[in-house]
Amino acid sequence: MTSQQIIECIANFSEGRDETKIQAIASAIQSADVMLLDIKPDADHNRTVISFAGAPAKIEEAAFLGIQKAADLIDMDVHTGEHPRLGATDVVPFVPIQGVSMADCIAMANRVGERVGNELQIPVYLYEQAAKTPERENLAKVRKGQYEALKADMGKDPKWTPDYGPAKVGKAGGVVIGAREALVAYNVYLNTDDVEIAKSIGKAVRHSSGGLRFVKGMGILVDGKAQVSMNITNFNKTPVYRVVEMIRREAQRYGVQIQSSELIGLIPQKAMVDAAVWYLQLDDFDEQQILEQKLASASSADKNLLVDRGFLDALASSAPTPGGGSAAAYNAAMAAALVAMVANLTIGRKKYAEVESEMVEVLKQADTIRLSMMQAVEADAAAYQKVMEAYKLPKESDAEKTARNEAVQAATLVAAQVPLSVAQTCASLLPLACEVAEKGNANAITDAASALTFANAAMTAALLNVEINLSGLKDEAFIAMAKEEKDKLRKAAAEYAVQMEKLLQERAQISM
Repeated sequence: MTSQQIIECIANFSEGRDETKIQAIASAIQSADVMLLDIKPDADHNRTVISFAGAPAKIEEAAFLGIQKAADLIDMDVHTGEHPRLGATDVVPFVPIQGVSMADCIAMANRVGERVGNELQIPVYLYEQAAKTPERENLAKVRKGQYEALKADMGKDPKWTPDYGPAKVGKAGGVVIGAREALVAYNVYLNTDDVEIAKSIGKAVRHSSGGLRFVKGMGILVDGKAQVSMNITNFNKTPVYRVVEMIRREAQRYGVQIQSSELIGLIPQKAMVDAAVWYLQLDDFDEQQILEQKLASASSADKNLLVDRGFLDALASSAPTPGGGSAAAYNAAMAAALVAMVANLTIGRKKYAEVESEMVEVLKQADTIRLSMMQAVEADAAAYQKVMEAYKLPKESDAEKTARNEAVQAATLVAAQVPLSVAQTCASLLPLACEVAEKGNANAITDAASALTFANAAMTAALLNVEINLSGLKDEAFIAMAKEEKDKLRKAAAEYAVQMEKLLQERAQISM
């Protein structure tokens, strides 16, 4: 069972008025067989945000095709608009959604950047977590001066030396490519046409001017109304409602009010739920109280039960795979799921507000581990399958015997590496299980203890599979490393088991 890998890309193009061009860019993106999530044109900004998601390879191709089409259609020498921009394709961020890491998105940003620079001859600048220098982490700093400064100062000012591509500017301008977490693009309209008020409020709320952390903001005039335009780069640490309330208070200073607001692109459900919970003052709210969420969970549970039965049926069959290694990985995935469960039962609870940020980080790590272990279920089975195939190779001649032995050794090495990786991942789960047991919802402490128990069992099973494969290996260096690692992992498991026993006694008055 392979967990689906999903990356989202939220590409910003410098065209918000010509529907024909917008559709042409969207069609180019969609031709890579990705899911088109949203197209948000803005005539005043003269800018369109196109959000799409899918498998990594397809997203990578779709992003390139979108940049290529925009370069063909948009002439920056005649472009005007309210929003800062650097080129025909202004910004292309990659966001990890499921089964991928931030490192994967950073690598993708580099690959796309290099290809755009080489094939399209467009200067590329990497930003946010893909930035090669601290000065380019902040998007506002990267494109300060916009297209006009880029064109005038390229080759003169070191600031404009691209990360990829030529040090020259064509009609497509430059493009900023990066990797980041999900953000909320959010605009608030005031009941005034005085843009100076919006600019003052934008300065007050944005972090770079001493405002709220994780908020980038500015004031502009849109459709005759003053607008505070913002990006909230971490809605967990600076929630949307906090931003709204600060704008409301700042607006009152100038005798104006919030008239309306809008989202650009998509918003994570949690950001909306957090806002609803805060404004409705729902203490101890559980997302399962949302009807649609409950129905979706019930449907998902039914579906997952069927999947679990399929795996268990395969495990119980006479087929050699999946076997103990796959079962170990699956057990590790369950351990990670239990850690995530305790974190989820802690987040949003008023009683545990002081540890919420820590639980959010634990949840993120646990979800990443769970997905990687689900992938390891198949990886282990595939590795053993390769071993069996290697043993079936012909061995009549000396050449065939040599080739067969080499294939067996190579396959056996992989068959040992996969469960060793599972065991190491289990070790990374142990401190997370103890952390949620110590700081998380006390009502779920036995779930945290169960997570540690499953992780230890998975580690033991995985190491058994390492041992059996080591017996057939001739790679002495790997054998020595694996045995040393095995001892280290078992020692860590014993230490965390003692820690969990102590936590259970202190918080729940029970013993393991």
